[in-house]
Amino acid sequence: MHSPSTAPSKIVLITGASSGIGEATARRLAADGHHVVLGARRVDRLAALADEIRASGGRADHRELDVTDLGSMRAFAESAHDRLGRIDVLVNNAGVMPLSRVDALRVEEWNQMIDVNLRGALHGIAAVLPYMRSRGAGHIVNVASTSAHRVDPTAAVYCATKYAVWALSEGLRQESRDVRVTVVSPGFTRSELTDRGGDPEAQAAARAAAEQLAIPASAVADAIGYALAQPDDVDVNEIVVRPTVQG
Repeated sequence: MHSPSTAPSKIVLITGASSGIGEATARRLAADGHHVVLGARRVDRLAALADEIRASGGRADHRELDVTDLGSMRAFAESAHDRLGRIDVLVNNAGVMPLSRVDALRVEEWNQMIDVNLRGALHGIAAVLPYMRSRGAGHIVNVASTSAHRVDPTAAVYCATKYAVWALSEGLRQESRDVRVTVVSPGFTRSELTDRGGDPEAQAAARAAAEQLAIPASAVADAIGYALAQPDDVDVNEIVVRPTVQG
């Protein structure tokens, strides 16, 4: 059973919060006593999750969010800041993974991965960094993947976006003296990533591997919770969380 953290309560914005790692992170951080602000396109799921968190004694708000739209991301951050007075943490979690070989030339899906996985993370940073810089404090958590550390067939473009998220995180870390930066790289995790798009054969293979190997999304949420719980002068820069049996 998870015990609530004794760390100070923070205002935490979470993108892609309607399922998977985002949903698990919302539950974990709310249980730790933080006020979570949930963003995603599926507002019905967000509302249900926020209601559930509040019913358990936690604090949660939600708002429709499309991370590929800078205006939507800025409105998400601005509304949270105006309502709650500050933004302590952004968890840049929204992601898509339609797998296929490069020679399948699924260009629209390449662009979707670039737009959500990379551009979405950049939009999140652009939306919250001015608030954090003005306060002289903040924490940005970028969810990458073990695909930021290795490349596999059918995942070339997905890996490229996740390598980019890793590089972006490292560059932002080096530029930051008052904003902490953490990149979390999950391995096979139970989520809906393999449910949409991609080459049917490649997606089926990924689903089969996930069913055999995957860890629960709560394991990744626990890693994020650990990074957030450290004192302000301790920056956990990188966490890789994978199933013990994953090669």
